[in-house]
Amino acid sequence: MGSGLILGIESSCDETAAAVVRGGRAVLSNVVASQMEMHALYGGVVPELASREHLRNIVPVVREALRAAHVSAEDLDAIAVTAGPGLAGALLVGISFAKAYAFGLSKPLIAVNHLEGHIHAVLMDSGAPAALLALVVSGGHTHLYLANENDGSWRYRNVGRTVDDAAGEAYDKVAKLLGLGYPGGPWIDRLSAHGNPLAVPFRFVSINRGTEEEPSFDFSFSGIKTAVLRYVETHGMKPAIEARRAALARIDHPSLEDVLALCDAETLDLIASFQYAVVGNLVRQTMAAAGYFGAKHIVVSGGVAANRALRARFAEVADLRGLSVDFPAAALSTDNAAMIAAAAWPKLRHGEFAGADLNATPQLRLG
Repeated sequence: MGSGLILGIESSCDETAAAVVRGGRAVLSNVVASQMEMHALYGGVVPELASREHLRNIVPVVREALRAAHVSAEDLDAIAVTAGPGLAGALLVGISFAKAYAFGLSKPLIAVNHLEGHIHAVLMDSGAPAALLALVVSGGHTHLYLANENDGSWRYRNVGRTVDDAAGEAYDKVAKLLGLGYPGGPWIDRLSAHGNPLAVPFRFVSINRGTEEEPSFDFSFSGIKTAVLRYVETHGMKPAIEARRAALARIDHPSLEDVLALCDAETLDLIASFQYAVVGNLVRQTMAAAGYFGAKHIVVSGGVAANRALRARFAEVADLRGLSVDFPAAALSTDNAAMIAAAAWPKLRHGEFAGADLNATPQLRLG
């Protein structure tokens, strides 16, 4: 198997990333070219622009990943790439490059599910047990998986997912509604500390599309987005929101103090209450699934896993229930290629390689 070096490539959304990882754990390099500032101009990711930027960035990002890892392309044992889920055009850039690169080097090509990558962002660092419950929560995904390892190979069973918006998507939409910047998650997380989380009593309706034999622990976040909109309308907050939006548009890189100065107490209470409700729902559904399936270990990954309130609440509740919970390192919470290379390691060991016909699968499922 050689040195165990895998080059991971990730291009599923708006980050072009490449990383070199040894043995599924040792991160030798992790390079990310973010498009956040460009997409912020439009209040969200524009697929066509994302694909164009991936084309521009893929070669220099891979070169930098190899340089930073102090390895050559010939040293690699395999090339791993995200095959889905994600934006079709964005995925195709990474896949096309990885296929050509692997062919030119006569190295095996490994296809990785983006969601599995997020789970391995935690596994590569935590030394987690062979059976666990994983919550993947980000701007595009909110999924619960039972994960089991057998002879180094991981298998997944999906036991819960969002039926509409992902949690991170709800954060972005509410932030946009309130005149805040993109991405909305970090702004809401930081501003929520300055409001009363119990000021607005948001409620979640229980969703159970499963049966007694096959239960599901699903999520829905479109309702709370609508509830925030109705609160804004009934409390006459729109003029202040538009004033805030216009003021922030005149500031290149607004600080927390800049935004706080433009938010009154009612707005901060609304933000804090929204986050308190969303985090509470994520924790409740995850703990309900852990109780039903007897899971003793939980991993929480994805971009929303960087949220401080989420980490604190999960840690608190898990401790009260005698469960363990792990999160990815901050640099591995959002999309990156180290997690793709880590997820590819078991596949390399078992000879699970992709063929020349590998294509993008925007709606690729896990489990």
